[in-house]
Amino acid sequence: MPKVAFTYEIPEIAETKLKEAGFEVWVNREERTLNHDEIIELAKNNDALITLLSDNIDKEVIDAGRGILKVVSNYAVGYNNIDVEAAKEAEIYVTNTPGVLSDATADLAWALLFAVARKIVESDKFVREGKFVGWRPKLFLGYDIKGKTLGIIGMGRIGKEMAKRAKGFEMKVLYYKRNRLSKVEEKELGVEYAELETLIKESDYISLHTPLTKETYHLLDEKEFSMMKPNVIIINTARGPVINEKVLIKYLKEGKIAGAGLDVYEEEPKIPQELIELNNVVLTPHTGSATFETRDKMAEMVADNVIAALKGEVPPNNVY
Repeated sequence: MPKVAFTYEIPEIAETKLKEAGFEVWVNREERTLNHDEIIELAKNNDALITLLSDNIDKEVIDAGRGILKVVSNYAVGYNNIDVEAAKEAEIYVTNTPGVLSDATADLAWALLFAVARKIVESDKFVREGKFVGWRPKLFLGYDIKGKTLGIIGMGRIGKEMAKRAKGFEMKVLYYKRNRLSKVEEKELGVEYAELETLIKESDYISLHTPLTKETYHLLDEKEFSMMKPNVIIINTARGPVINEKVLIKYLKEGKIAGAGLDVYEEEPKIPQELIELNNVVLTPHTGSATFETRDKMAEMVADNVIAALKGEVPPNNVY
């Protein structure tokens, strides 16, 4: 009987599907991430691993699974936690869960944008602490959204959903992407292509939707922040290291940019205390895809990827 191991508990629909398919299933039900040695042991003894972005599936793990492990099914759209080249060489499939989390993540990006622009979290705390004594002309002044310029860095599935939502606010939408969209798609989405420098200089809001690669590491660094408007608001629901966090903190503390909404962090789950103490930042715990519907769909996908691989088929979401 093929064996499948979950490094962490996910919605039970995945476990149910795998058991119904006739597989032996083991799930880590502890509220902790498995350490590297524990994951190596799982790779040695299972036909499939279902993993999270927080799991380091490096060459050592892949080598431990040679001849036994058939697939690493990542419960995420990203897979930068997996050594894909090593897996490919070892003939181990690597799969992800693309598409299903685009709407939920775009929704959260917009929620962060609104929360920062209108100082929702700071205002909520103010009210709860009993400080609200009546309307005041300058109390928690924020920034308009309608008619402003939104810069989207990365125009994949999530970036496109972000752009679609901007139409309702009559925003000018600039986007930067390595491979430009067709003119037809640009027209349909109502977006304009811009070089990164132009987007950074002209945007009132900048939302990041790019994968983490060598090219996108610290894509927003000192040079880029120095070109931004002083009222710009940065939203990141992509990957933490796309932004140089130290530089971001400096610009936020000095008031050189208006604010930021962050769902991901450079050394996740570690978050600098300086960032936590800032009032012009809204922080969420990597919950871009955290809706009941989306997480269930992701769980179904990881199970379907495993079932296909263990049947000797190419999984529907193999990444190479």
